[in-house]
Amino acid sequence: MSTKKDYNFSYKSSGVDINKADKLIELAKPIIKKTNNKNTVSEIGGFGGLFKIDIRKYKQPMFVGATDGVGTKLLIAKQLDAYDTIGIDLVAMSVNDIIVQGAKPLFFLDYLAIHKLTEKIFISIIKGVTKGCKEAGCSLIGGETAELPGIYPKGGYDLAGFCVGIVEKSKILPRRGIKAGDILLGLPSSGLHSNGYSLIRNIIDEKGLSLSKKIYGNTSLGKLLIKPTKIYVNPILKALQSSVKIKAIAHITGGGIVNNLKRVMPNNLGFNIYKNNLAFFKKNNIFYWLKNECKVSEKELIKTFNCGWGMVLVVPRKEKEEVVNYFYKNKQNINQIGEVVASKNVAFN
Repeated sequence: MSTKKDYNFSYKSSGVDINKADKLIELAKPIIKKTNNKNTVSEIGGFGGLFKIDIRKYKQPMFVGATDGVGTKLLIAKQLDAYDTIGIDLVAMSVNDIIVQGAKPLFFLDYLAIHKLTEKIFISIIKGVTKGCKEAGCSLIGGETAELPGIYPKGGYDLAGFCVGIVEKSKILPRRGIKAGDILLGLPSSGLHSNGYSLIRNIIDEKGLSLSKKIYGNTSLGKLLIKPTKIYVNPILKALQSSVKIKAIAHITGGGIVNNLKRVMPNNLGFNIYKNNLAFFKKNNIFYWLKNECKVSEKELIKTFNCGWGMVLVVPRKEKEEVVNYFYKNKQNINQIGEVVASKNVAFN
């Protein structure tokens, strides 16, 4: 004889705890509030974030939007059980895209989708996001956190973000007039940033490496891999507001120096990169280790990673010294890493 089953359906028993999410948002509010400025109108918790725009100093204001994620670097953070820096990566990937078009980042929104929400993961990520926003000078005005147990496996999660910036129309980069003989100046990266981690993880799996392995000196592989993406907003924004001449800037992300420089170059021009300035030729860095210990080819390194340069500026040859001196005075390292050439070819010499 069959018996009737007693059902007790609830959202919580299905894997989504709304009360916990609400409590975590309340814990996060004072952390997020630290990113507020005079233009931040609304507080976290509304249906949308409000931000006041003062356009009086602009003749033709243009908004610039960018969105990105952190990619499979998230899996390294999970393996290390360290989530305090990936929020910085999240902000960096969008604000660095905004600044290379000449725009000042205004506000940021984040989206966390996760199998099961925990206080440690949530607060650690939010602290990183707010730290990145403060460094970039933008406000965190909203976001979304979603428990999605049917989509993500146990321990699974993803992180995405969106940024809006503003720029005077006449100051949008890249500018016209890029020509053969212009100089390429590189701003050093902090490491891998947030690109190429599927290749990195494949190497780790194939070679059976531990993230605690010391790959040079006393630095662990895990510590090098989790190092956050450098945010370049302050030094670049100051330079763009000064008298120095910058024709274009490329954010070196996925696709490496070649593909990202091509995005700002006229179709009839190419460039020559000074090969010896690429990081895998210099000892004691993650790129050197990938080339020499993991046997990743130079070609693969160049097309996958930033190889030591997070930003590349295109400047007139006659303005090179002025630009270099300006950045050094503002405590930002900068080096000549190549030049623009008349042919469409890309060379490494």
